Amino acid sequence: MLDLLLSAAATPSPAVPTPTTPPPGTGMDFFSIIMWPFKWFVEAILVAWHWLFTSIGLDPSAGLTWVLAIIGLVVVVRSALIPLFVRQIKSQRKMMEIAPELRKVQEKYKGKKDQLSREAMSRETMALYQKHGTTPVSSCLPLLVQMPILLGMFYTLSDVKKHAEWGVGGVGLLSSELTKQFYDAQLFGVAPLHTSLMDAINYKPAGWEATVTILVILVVLMIASQFITQLQIISKNLSPEAKTGQAYQMQRIMLWILPLGFIFSGVFFPLGVVLYWFTSNIWTMVQQFIVIRNMPTPGSEAAKAREERLARKGKALDSSGKIVPMEKYQAEQKRLYEEAQKAKAEAPKRQQPVSKQRAKKQAQKNRSSTQPPSAPGSGTDSPTS
Repeated sequence: MLDLLLSAAATPSPAVPTPTTPPPGTGMDFFSIIMWPFKWFVEAILVAWHWLFTSIGLDPSAGLTWVLAIIGLVVVVRSALIPLFVRQIKSQRKMMEIAPELRKVQEKYKGKKDQLSREAMSRETMALYQKHGTTPVSSCLPLLVQMPILLGMFYTLSDVKKHAEWGVGGVGLLSSELTKQFYDAQLFGVAPLHTSLMDAINYKPAGWEATVTILVILVVLMIASQFITQLQIISKNLSPEAKTGQAYQMQRIMLWILPLGFIFSGVFFPLGVVLYWFTSNIWTMVQQFIVIRNMPTPGSEAAKAREERLARKGKALDSSGKIVPMEKYQAEQKRLYEEAQKAKAEAPKRQQPVSKQRAKKQAQKNRSSTQPPSAPGSGTDSPTS
């Protein structure tokens, strides 16, 4: 690996007369060293898919071949990240569910700035997290794990143009020959995969109008898929209590901010990166739809829709969350109702509070009712003659 890094530090000779990009490999900074294994991993998957499609007869330099390789790259990486995705969904759901309880803790110590109050608030908050088995970090951790791989994909696809113009390959299996084939690949025979929307507008290569049209359509689709993916969560998979918390308000804000961010970034993304991002969004949208449909948040619209679907099939969810026949569900509900009624009957009855004057009168009445009757002829209680 050290030899590869040292060889990358040498300045290569340009493969085209007037390259439009700075020479690659003029130095290895700390970020490049950190990203090296992730880029190598991405290149290996991309080259493997390209080899598979060329072995069945596709043109190595055809746009279709490299587009399918990019889609294959998304499939492999996102499949490996499915467990992290499910964990992230569960963590986000738990954070939404405990939002009302967190708000009560915050209101309890609102305006209290002393050290003891802050420590007590921190203890109660952590106890709440432990009770529900989640923390704010747990919902962010899967995203943090994905980021190096996503960045490796982005930089691998973005560096194709620079590497092809200077006649070099990537950091691993993406050789200079494969890089040149990727550079020559065109979607629909008109849109180069290495060209961004800004490059097409500024340099105006042959057929740039078609390239701009394709890129604009793909950027719009990329933004729309991101919006729909976020909308799935806040519209169908949140309980009414979660929709009153601060986390829900942040979700609504991000619903509009993220698409706006992709408008600006999509202008500078190469076509290959836009295709990757759009395919990844489609994967996320479908994957999230399956999770929400089969593992909805209790009390949410998705949970009610699932219960209705099960009821139409003569099934329901028991107290443990398992799907059971309707007869078994009704028997369980009857048993739980009877147990609740029995516990209610056996519980000590709560006495209503009474005033001191009323309590004194009640005590006098009890004493008079328990006083034995007087003996005949012993006092005023005896009849007169």
